[in-house]
Amino acid sequence: MSTFSNDPHLMTRTSPGFQDNIETPIHLLRRFGVDVHDSADQTVMMSMSLAAMRNPVTGQPTVAPLAVLADAAAGALNHFRHGPGEWTVTTELTVELSPDGAERATAGDAPPVTATARLLGPRGNTSLSFYTLTCGDVVIGGGTVRSFFFAPDQVILDEPPETLTRTADTGLAELMAIDVVTSADDRCVLRQRPDPLLNNAIGVVNGGVAAAGLELAASAVINAGGPPFRTASLRVNFLRQFVAGQHSRYEANAVRIGRSTAVADAQAVAEDGRPALLARVTAYR
Repeated sequence: MSTFSNDPHLMTRTSPGFQDNIETPIHLLRRFGVDVHDSADQTVMMSMSLAAMRNPVTGQPTVAPLAVLADAAAGALNHFRHGPGEWTVTTELTVELSPDGAERATAGDAPPVTATARLLGPRGNTSLSFYTLTCGDVVIGGGTVRSFFFAPDQVILDEPPETLTRTADTGLAELMAIDVVTSADDRCVLRQRPDPLLNNAIGVVNGGVAAAGLELAASAVINAGGPPFRTASLRVNFLRQFVAGQHSRYEANAVRIGRSTAVADAQAVAEDGRPALLARVTAYR
């Protein structure tokens, strides 16, 4: 078992050709501190820490980066099935957390969360993987990632230069290159700035990053006031490629905010003004 170090100058491949055989680029894994522990044909295991991650709108601990981890682990397993000339993109992603999952994962002294992904069923035009999430020795959740196979015009595997000067104070907003545009009781808008470190090999915003942006916006409207809600589920549909530009953004609106349950819908709007992703977040007190 080997890992990728979070040090950008130190990297060990888990298996021959692994770096050139995953949909989530190594530089993006490094950006979010994702370690790769196993990359077999039937199982992929990766981990990341959420202990210092906070929603830039509410300032509260956030589980949004779990979408990055889930997409990286389960998406990689789906991607291993691609044929010559094929690539994969995520079309559906779900994250389900136990009642104490968010609290466990985001505690200040919490160990990294580990995602262990396995294939579910045979390959067709799509591939489906499911994964479990553990924090320490406790299972805190799981979900699925479905990937679609297609033949892209080009795949760029070169590593772009680092765009972020990272310090001990670097927050999740900087890692994701997002800015808060609007935050109100029933609506939130986050701008997604272009950053080549956040793109996948076909030049669009990585699916896990985009899904995390949707969770952040949805959680912001859910937690506009009162005792905090904790995300229990995130369900994302990918409609088309999400290209970041001057007007690309995440928008969220509250569907219902009750005493103990809240629901919000979010969408990622691409530079051309069309929605590229849709998501629903459900949270509980």
